Amino acid sequence: MIPILPSGDVNRTVGFYQGLGFALHHRQAKPYPYLAFSWRAVSIHFGRTPDGVDGAREDFACLIAVDDVTDYHSHFAAQLRHLLGRVPSSGRPRLTRLRPGASRFTLVDPDGNNLIFVRRDEPNSLEYGGSPRLTGLAKSIDNARILRDYRVDPRAAFRSLDSALRRPKADDQCEDRATALAWMIELASDAGAEARLPGLIEELRKMQLSETELDSALAGLSDQNVVRRLHDGH
Repeated sequence: MIPILPSGDVNRTVGFYQGLGFALHHRQAKPYPYLAFSWRAVSIHFGRTPDGVDGAREDFACLIAVDDVTDYHSHFAAQLRHLLGRVPSSGRPRLTRLRPGASRFTLVDPDGNNLIFVRRDEPNSLEYGGSPRLTGLAKSIDNARILRDYRVDPRAAFRSLDSALRRPKADDQCEDRATALAWMIELASDAGAEARLPGLIEELRKMQLSETELDSALAGLSDQNVVRRLHDGH
């Protein structure tokens, strides 16, 4: 099956996907715009954006099953760095971070199309938030994980954790609070909440975590070293 995604600017689409290494096999302008690309075993086609579609929305998506998401993520990161001089994690285009042990990541193109690369053997037991076994802050962290990793919405993930921390429950655990603060520190930049960073870092420091506790709080981050350096005052 080959997805047909919308393109609002065919020249921009061609430049972006060719820059990522895709081969352009077909391009037409009349009687309607149409593009056909392929790269490795992946084929993607593009047509006209339907009338009335809000350009700010990112509802168009496709799942792409691959054997090794790490290899694909590394390729796109390198190509984006060559094209743009950086690997954007917000705005358009962007590439979501691949966290240790993650089985999927998302590449968002300039039109907001989501190409979601999923490992073929992704666990069938994968939970998409709201686990009935969790309560309080632990459940909020689980929901933030979905917002962060699958909906690729760092603002919503940040707000979810912020709300949970402002309304603590009696059964909230110290380690969950540390984890929530660490996640918010990493999410702050992409969530447009940079001004909150000093306060969040100070809250985490005041917890006076042991090295083992700090390691546990940072375990779910894409780059533990960044948050660790902030925590240590560097």
